[in-house]
Amino acid sequence: MKTSPLYHLLLLQFLSIILPLCCHAYSDLETLLKLKSSLIGPNGSGLADWVDSPRSHCSFSGVTCDADSRVVSLNVSLTPLHGVVPPDIGRLDRLVNLTLAADNLTGPLPAEMSNLTSMRLLNLSTNNFNGSFPGKIVVGMPDLEGVDIYNNNFSGNLPAEFVNLKKLKNLHLGGNYFSGTIPEAYSQILSLQSLGLQGNGLTGKIPASLALLRNLQELWLGYFNNYEGSGIPPEFGALTSLRLLDLAECNLTGEIPASLGNLKMMHSLFLQMNRLNGFIPPELSGLVSLKSLDLSINDLTGEIPGSFVELTNLTLLNLFGNDLHGSIPSFIGELPNLEVLQIWENNFTNELPDNLGRNGKLMILDVATNHLTGEIPRGLCNGGRLKMLILMENFFVGPIPSQLGECKSLTRVRVSKNYLSGTIPAGFFNLPLLDMLELSDNLFAGELPARISGETITILSVSNNKLTGEIPPAIGNLASLVTLSLDFNHFTGFIPGQIFHLSKLSKFSASSNNITGEIPPSICQCESLSAIDFSQNNLYGQIPLHLTKLPILGVLNLSRNHLSGPIPNEFASMISLNQLDLSYNDFSGRVPTGGQFQAFNSSSFAGNPKLCSSHNQTCPVYQTPKDSFKKQHAAPFSTTKVIVTVIVVVTVFAVITLTCMRIRGKRLEKSRAWKLTTFQRLDFKAEDVLECLKEENVIGKGGAGIVYRGSMPNGIDVAIKRLVGCGSGRSDHGFSAEIQTLGRIRHRNIVRLLGYVSNKDTNLLLYEYMPNGSLGEMLHGSKGAHLQWETRYRIAVEAAKGLCYLHHDCSPLIIHRDVKSNNILLDLDYEAHVADFGLAKFLQDAGASECMSSIAGSYGYIAPEYAYTLKVDEKSDVYSFGVVLLELVAGRKPVGEFGDGVDIVRWVKKTISELAHPSDTASVLAVIDQRLNGYPLTSVVNLFKIAMMCVEDESVERPTMREVVHMLTNPPQSAAAAPPLLTL
Repeated sequence: MKTSPLYHLLLLQFLSIILPLCCHAYSDLETLLKLKSSLIGPNGSGLADWVDSPRSHCSFSGVTCDADSRVVSLNVSLTPLHGVVPPDIGRLDRLVNLTLAADNLTGPLPAEMSNLTSMRLLNLSTNNFNGSFPGKIVVGMPDLEGVDIYNNNFSGNLPAEFVNLKKLKNLHLGGNYFSGTIPEAYSQILSLQSLGLQGNGLTGKIPASLALLRNLQELWLGYFNNYEGSGIPPEFGALTSLRLLDLAECNLTGEIPASLGNLKMMHSLFLQMNRLNGFIPPELSGLVSLKSLDLSINDLTGEIPGSFVELTNLTLLNLFGNDLHGSIPSFIGELPNLEVLQIWENNFTNELPDNLGRNGKLMILDVATNHLTGEIPRGLCNGGRLKMLILMENFFVGPIPSQLGECKSLTRVRVSKNYLSGTIPAGFFNLPLLDMLELSDNLFAGELPARISGETITILSVSNNKLTGEIPPAIGNLASLVTLSLDFNHFTGFIPGQIFHLSKLSKFSASSNNITGEIPPSICQCESLSAIDFSQNNLYGQIPLHLTKLPILGVLNLSRNHLSGPIPNEFASMISLNQLDLSYNDFSGRVPTGGQFQAFNSSSFAGNPKLCSSHNQTCPVYQTPKDSFKKQHAAPFSTTKVIVTVIVVVTVFAVITLTCMRIRGKRLEKSRAWKLTTFQRLDFKAEDVLECLKEENVIGKGGAGIVYRGSMPNGIDVAIKRLVGCGSGRSDHGFSAEIQTLGRIRHRNIVRLLGYVSNKDTNLLLYEYMPNGSLGEMLHGSKGAHLQWETRYRIAVEAAKGLCYLHHDCSPLIIHRDVKSNNILLDLDYEAHVADFGLAKFLQDAGASECMSSIAGSYGYIAPEYAYTLKVDEKSDVYSFGVVLLELVAGRKPVGEFGDGVDIVRWVKKTISELAHPSDTASVLAVIDQRLNGYPLTSVVNLFKIAMMCVEDESVERPTMREVVHMLTNPPQSAAAAPPLLTL
C-alpha cells in the first residue's frame, strides 16, 4: 500500500516528540532506581515506593517532574538512610532542586554533579559527607541561588568557586570542619542575602570587605571559629539590609563598634561568649527593629545605656556574665515586648524596676548573683506567662508577693540566699508545672501549708529559714520529688511516714530542727534514697533495721539525737554507704567491725558513753531493772569476809593486769614497728607518711579503706590509702591483691603504686596523687558541666587502654572486678588512670571464668551473669566499663536517678525503646547530658553504640577490651571528623 509524503512527515514529527520523551523517562527512572540501591535505610528500608515500573517515577515520594516527565525536583529529607550519592545523579540533567537533608549520608560528593546545570537549590545539610567540598561542581550551575551544606564533615579551605555564581542568594557552609581564613573574594558575591560560616575552624581576621555585600540580610560567622586577635569590623555598620548578625563564641576582642547602631533593619544581634570589652555603645539604640540582644559572657563594663529606652521591640536582653554595674533602668520594665531578661553575675545594685512584668509578656527573669535589694515586684506574672524566676544571691527583702503563688506558668523558682521574710505563698506548693522550688537561706517564718499537690516538683529546698510547725504529711503527694531539704529551721513533731512513699526521693535532709519521735519504719520503702541527714534533732528509739536494706544509701547522718539500742551489724554489708555519723546519741553495746565499718573513724561514734570501741577487751554490761532487784535481795556477806574478798580479788586482778599490760606493751611495740617498702626511689620516710593521717587530709572513703592526701617534705603530694587488718588473720581488705597486682604492672593509664608502709595491724598504700580526683566526682559533682565532650571521649579512650592492658598484656590476665567512674582517677591534665585493685583477680586462661564465693563490685556496675551466677571473667569488666561510657554520654549516676531500683542501663534501654522513630541519633538525643554544648553528634553516637555493645546482657555478645580500644581510636570517618552540634 502506498503512503503519502504527508503521512511520513507526520509520523516523523510524532516520533521526534515521543521517542525522546520515552527514552528520557526511562533514563530518569533508571537513575532513581540507582539512587535507591545506594541510599538504603535500616534493614533495607527507605524509599519503599520507588519501584521499577515504566513511567511511574514521577509518583515516587519526593520526586517532582515537569511536563515532559523529566525529574526537576528531588527532595528526600529526614529519612534514616545511609550510603553514598552515586555518580548516576549527574544524569538528572533537568534537576532544579536537589534536597537530601538529614538523611545520614556519607562519603564525598561525586564530580558528576557538575552535570546538573539547571540547578537552583542544592541542600545537603545535616549528613555525614566528608572530604573537601568539590567547588568545581557548582561552576557549571549559573542559575544556582541556594547552597546549604550545613552540619556535615567537609574539611579543607572554604571553596572559592562560589564567587562565580552571580545569582547566589543563600550560602550556608557552617557546622563543618573548614579551616583557614574567610576568602576576601566572598565580598564579590554581591547577590548574597544570607551567609553562614559558623561552627567551623576558621582563623585569621573577619574580612572588613564583607561590608560590600549590601544585600546581605543574615550573617553567621561565630561558634568554634577562632579569629586571632580580631575584633568586629566597624565597616559592618554599612550593611544596612542586615537583619541578623551572629558573631558568638569566636574569640572576638576589642570594643563593640558604635557603627552597628546604623543597622536599622537588625532584629537579632548575638555577640555572646567572646572577650569584648569597654562600654555598651549607647549608639546601639539606633537598632530600632532589634528584638534579641545577647552580649553575655564578655568583659563589658559600665551601665545599661539610658538610650536603650528606644528599643521598644526588644523581646530578649542577655547581659549576664559581664562586669556591668549601676541600677537597672526603670524603662526596662516599660519595654512593651520584653520576654527574657537575664543579667546574672554582674554588679547591679538598688531595686528591680517596680513595673517589671507589667507588660504581660515576661517569661524568664534571671538576676542572680548581683547586689540587688528592695522587694520583689508584684507584677512579674501579670500576663500569666512567667516560667523562670531566679533571684538568688542578692539582698532582696520583704515577702514574696502572693500573686506569684498563683502564677501557674512557673516551672522554676530560685530565690535562695536573700533576706526575704514573711510566709511562703501556699500556692507555690500546688503549681501544675513547677519542678524546682528553692527558698533556702532566707528569713521565711510561719508553717508550710497543709495542702500540697505539686506533682511536678523535683527539688524542694526551704533550709536555713525560721519555719515552724510540723512537717506536712502532704509532702508525700509530691510524686516527682528527688531532693527534700528542710534543715536548719524550727520544725517540730514527727517525721511523716508518707514522705517515704516517694519512689524517686534521693536526698532528704531535716537536720537542725526540733523533730521528735522515732524514725518511721516506712523509710525502708524508699529504695532510691542515697543521702539522709536527720542530725541535731530529738529523735529517739532504735535505728530501724530495715534502713540497712536501702540499696544505694551513701550518706547517713543521725548524730546529736537521743537514739538508743545497738548499732546494727548489717551496716557492715552496705557497700554503698561511705559516710556514717551516729555521734552524740545514746547507743549502747559494741561498735561492729568489718565491712563498711573499716571506712568509718571513731568520730562517727563519739559522744555515746554506753558504746564500746571494738578495740576494748571489756565492755560494761548494763543492768536491767530485773538484775538490780536480784542483787538487792541476795544473801549478805559478813563485813570481814567482804573486806578480805575484795583485797584478794583486787590484788590478784592488779597482778594479772600488770603482767598483761607488759606483755601487750611488748607486742604492741613490735606490731607498730612501721616499715616502708618502695617500688622506686622515694625521698621521704615512713614517719612523713604517718604524719599525714589526719582527718583534715581525708579525700575519700570506701568499703576497703580511707584515702588521705599527703604532702611530703620534698614537696611531692601522694595519695595514702589506709587498709586495716592484714596481719591479724582477718580479711586483708584487698591489700595482698593490690600489692600483687600493682607491684607487677606498668602502664601509663594504670595508677602508679609508689610503695607501701605497713605494720602488723595496718597497711598504707602510697600512690601518685591525682589532683582532679575521680571521674565520678568530676562528672557528677559541681564541675561536671566543665567536662565537655572532647575531654570525656579522651578519658574513655585512656581508661579503655588501661583495662585492655590488664586483660590482654598481663600474664595471667587481670580482672579488675570494680570498674566504675570513681575508680578512674584524673591527673592534672585530666588524663585517666585506672585505680583501686583491691578486688582484682587473676585468670590463668583467657576466656575462662572463675566462680566467686560472693559478689564484689559496686551497685549499678555489676554484670548480670556475675550477680546471678557469681561467675566472673574479663567480660564482667567490659560490662562495667560500658556503664562508665553511658555515664559519660548521659551525665547521670549509674543508680539513684531513675527510681524503682532502675539503673542507668535499664533506663537507657527503656528510653530508646519508647522512641516513636528510633535511630542512633534519636537515641543519643534522648539521653544526652544537657550540660554538654557544641558536641560533635556523630562522635557521641559512636561512643554510645560502643557502650550499648559493652552492656549486652549476654557476655558473649560484648566486645573484648582490645576491640573496644580499636573502635574508640578508629571511629567511622564520620565520627572521627564530626561537626559540632550547635546548641543555639
